[in-house]
Amino acid sequence: MNPQIEKQVGQNIRFLRERGKMTQEQLAAKLQIAGCDVTRSAVAKIEVGQRHLYPDEIIQIKQILNVSYEEIFQI
Repeated sequence: MNPQIEKQVGQNIRFLRERGKMTQEQLAAKLQIAGCDVTRSAVAKIEVGQRHLYPDEIIQIKQILNVSYEEIFQI
């Protein structure tokens, strides 16, 4: 995957998470409850583009943050 795109998607997720008044820890906990093996550290790496996202994680992030795919993938 393109590193610039991964970085932008990560920044979008961070913006959306912060807009929803959620911490990295809270997002990670909700992802774990939904069945995704994601730690707070992994969320931090996603937000800076250092970790790939899996499709199930994207679906859960969309639902947890109550956002659209367009908001996540806006370039």
